[in-house]
Amino acid sequence: MATKKWSVDPVHSEIQFKVKHLMITTVTGSFEKFDITAETEENDFTTGTVRFSADIDSVTTGNPDRDTHLKSGEFFDAPAYPQMTFVSTRAEKESDDEFVLHGDLTIRGTTKSVALKVEFGGVVKDPYGQTKAGFTLNGKIKRKEFGLSWDAVTEAGGVVVSDEVRIACEVQLVQQ
Repeated sequence: MATKKWSVDPVHSEIQFKVKHLMITTVTGSFEKFDITAETEENDFTTGTVRFSADIDSVTTGNPDRDTHLKSGEFFDAPAYPQMTFVSTRAEKESDDEFVLHGDLTIRGTTKSVALKVEFGGVVKDPYGQTKAGFTLNGKIKRKEFGLSWDAVTEAGGVVVSDEVRIACEVQLVQQ
């Protein structure tokens, strides 16, 4: 089998996270600068290795004050830890178009094993002759396990920001 190399098409990809605020609404954030590469046997992404990195300084939530707070030492601490990374360790095939991608996620110098549900959209040639593969990824992490431990409590005793963070990504890769 031939090994294939893939890289992210950043124009057709997005890396998002969702966090409950005051436990009544969800705030969505994303990373504007990120990189993803993969190596696979043929087009079988369950055989491959995936590497991801995001520039913490590129985090955006649509609110400059909140973005500055997220980059501070109370959350990501961008000056000390400028990147978040993920390296896959294995994949479990659930069906022809679904698998669970296991890997090591590192945030703020802390590495934890995580599992992401992956929906494989398929492989196609675009109008320019490039071979592309599409994926939807979802998962959950506990932010405090990675040192993002800032907390505040409302006057009534409620949590301002949930510990659970949902990961939601749309990724398109281009064969090299």
